Amino acid sequence: MNEFIIVNGIKFCYEIQGVGDPVILVHGFGAKKETWHGLFNPLSEKFKVIRFDNRGAGKSDRPNEPFTMNMFVEDIKGLMDALAIEKAHIIGWSLGGMIVQHFLLKYPERVNKAVLLLTNYKGQGVDLYKQSRHEGLDVLLEDPEKAFWDAVPLNYHHSFKKKMKADPKKKFYGLWSVDDLIIESTIDPATHADIDNQASALEDHNTLDRLHEVQIETLLIAGSHDRVCPKSTMEEMAMKMPNSTLKIIDKAGHAAPNSRAPEVNELIIDFLLKPSIEVLETLE
Repeated sequence: MNEFIIVNGIKFCYEIQGVGDPVILVHGFGAKKETWHGLFNPLSEKFKVIRFDNRGAGKSDRPNEPFTMNMFVEDIKGLMDALAIEKAHIIGWSLGGMIVQHFLLKYPERVNKAVLLLTNYKGQGVDLYKQSRHEGLDVLLEDPEKAFWDAVPLNYHHSFKKKMKADPKKKFYGLWSVDDLIIESTIDPATHADIDNQASALEDHNTLDRLHEVQIETLLIAGSHDRVCPKSTMEEMAMKMPNSTLKIIDKAGHAAPNSRAPEVNELIIDFLLKPSIEVLETLE
């Protein structure tokens, strides 16, 4: 159920489901909290999961000003403070994973473990990515079904595209269907202003020279065929982060949390439930 809270002068929309250790989900560029189709329900069987709309997204406020990574970081901290969450696991997908990197660098004491999904240490190709988002929005407003299928090659492996084409009404893994995704895309979509404001945060994003500072146990998940955030960049990130583990999902694109939901969920749940390094050292 949607709830609302004021943080940093912005009204945020969020949803909480499940019990246990808190897990915060941070969505990607031009997305909203509902895009966590593949993870939200499965993770909430084990954890208290909080998903929310970033500023400039979904049902949260959309101030018309350029956003920065620090704004996004302070929004997460403010949300945690308002919800009396002292420490949490945090999961970020794409732009969300970039935001999480900055959060780990600024507020490591607020994080138990982190998961970076299909993300990048740099905001490369901002102009091209922004242009494609603008073009996609124009199509969405005219023909949502066409907009979805136009974006499929960028997000899904061709083998999974065939499965979606064969039966758009099929509930994959009992979680979502193509028809669900198309309908959802028409509800509270990003505007052209939102796209520009979110893209501003990507322009100066480059954490590669600071990732060695992240001591938090971190799971990195890449897609073998991710054309948005290539696995090669996540391999670079894993080499820099001392307490990281990299897993690559085969035959998966940028939408792996949906198309390969069971594998992604299993990796995340096993990682989060495994005793931390600090706990193991204490037991020794």
